[in-house]
Formats: sequence, C-alpha cells, structure tokens
Amino acid sequence: MENNIVWHDHKVVRSERAENKSQKPCLLWFTGLSGSGKSTIANALDVALHNRGYHTFLLDGDNVRHGLCKDLGFSDEDRVENIRRVGEVSKLFTDAGLIVMSAFISPFNSDRRMVRKLFPAGEFIEVYMDTPLATCEERDSKGLYQKARAGEITDFTGIDSPYEAPAKPEISLDTSCSSVEDCVESLINYLLERKLIAS
Repeated sequence: MENNIVWHDHKVVRSERAENKSQKPCLLWFTGLSGSGKSTIANALDVALHNRGYHTFLLDGDNVRHGLCKDLGFSDEDRVENIRRVGEVSKLFTDAGLIVMSAFISPFNSDRRMVRKLFPAGEFIEVYMDTPLATCEERDSKGLYQKARAGEITDFTGIDSPYEAPAKPEISLDTSCSSVEDCVESLINYLLERKLIAS
C-alpha cells in the first residue's frame, strides 16, 4: 500500500502563501494542566492578532475531540495519537501561511518533541502554562478535578496521570499571578522580537 503513495509537490509553496498574507507562519503550542489558562490565553492572543490584521487559526483540545479526534479516549496511547493528529493539522495550517495556536494539555515531553520536529527551527513555540495545580483545582470550571478526586474520572492529568513539564519552553506563563492582558502582551512581544509579526 505505502509503495503506491507518492508525495505531490504543490506549485504554490508555503513561503509564497505566507508572503501573500504579509506574515510568517508559526505554531504557538499551549501546554499545561486543565484550568491553567491555555484556551483563555490562546483565545485572547487569537483576538489580538486578528485585530492587528493577521491570519490565524486556533485549535482547542475539547473542540478537536468533537470531530477530528472523537474516536479517541484518554489512555496514554490515545493521547499520543491525539497530539500526533493535531501536530499534523497544525503543520498544514502553517503550510497555508497561518499563525496557529494549539491549546492542548499534551502532558508528555515526547509528544511535544514529536510535533516540534514537524516544524522548521523557530516556528514551534512552546508556551508552558505554569499555573500551580492548586489554582487549577480552585477554578475547576468543568468540575473535572472534583470528579477525578472522587474516582469518577480516571487517567486525569495532574491527579492520577502524570504531567511532564517542559524543561525549556520558549515562554512560561502563570495565570495565578499574571492577567490575561499581561500574558497576551508577553506573547506579542515574543513574536515581535522574533520578527514573526511586525510592529
């Protein structure tokens, strides 16, 4: 089967698509515990970039599991496949010249490295939501921590399933002590410094 699959080169390449949009493609990968602020900050950054005229797309963990990954559970194997699929989709969006934000717990270092390897140097930006577990549990907007503590949910990251914190993320944010506005400003400044967006 694989011998019959041949890569088809496109005549319009990613650099031309990005140039047409007057921007440089990249992926901001938001990782952290449930309740750490991944989706909130990713959404706020998406709005800020959109308002500046940039072409963006946001992939969110819960939303993706309603469609692309609705056949997957939360075992270690399914989590790996979930991240693999999201990484490949993120790459397609950056190939289209977009600035992509992906908000996923993505608890394993090996999975995040797998996605990083899909991208040219400097285009994968790991954003670690370094918000303490206690703060995440206090928020618990979905009631998931309470259910996990009660044993109603198993394999829940941070409770009975591990979260491997990034050793050297490009950016670390702690929403227990930084406002949404401050976090977005830090991210915008990073993109400006790396010349991924223009002032």
